[in-house]
Amino acid sequence: MRVVQLLKTHAGRVPNPVSEATRQAHARIRGADVAVSVCPYCAVGCSQLIYTKDGRIIDIEGNYESPINGGTLCPKGAATFGLLTSPLRETRVKYRAPYSDHWEERSLDWVMERIAQLVKQTRDATYEETDEHGVPVNRTLGIGHLGGATLDNEENYLIKKLWTAGLGIVAVENQARI
Repeated sequence: MRVVQLLKTHAGRVPNPVSEATRQAHARIRGADVAVSVCPYCAVGCSQLIYTKDGRIIDIEGNYESPINGGTLCPKGAATFGLLTSPLRETRVKYRAPYSDHWEERSLDWVMERIAQLVKQTRDATYEETDEHGVPVNRTLGIGHLGGATLDNEENYLIKKLWTAGLGIVAVENQARI
């Protein structure tokens, strides 16, 4: 009782130890939209929570509901936010022509068309309907594909179907198996 009497101000109230600024403070992710994603680095497939406000990423953290990582992330995974938001991150498509000494900015449409043309050109030049013994092979050995470890089963299935049955590519591999 004596302590309360000592703490009372001249207005007769006990002073509040919490400032108005502290009462107004809140987590920066309050009110943010959250999406579940997968860490872009290795084949473990750690789950991440991506928080966005007004179309901008404001935070990335480990997903506590994930049976794989239980909310934890390795140092690289924990740095994903910096990877995506760094002002040094290159976000434009760069192209360097053969034998050129400099990079040029190109549109994404131009680059996708260029890749499609080169794949078609290479496939046409290297496609084999039969081998040297006349056995049907319907393949090209001039193109290979290396997939990423964070692709899901459905994506890998579509890639395998397109590359092997669609284009005849034999060398289809995945980073997770190497």
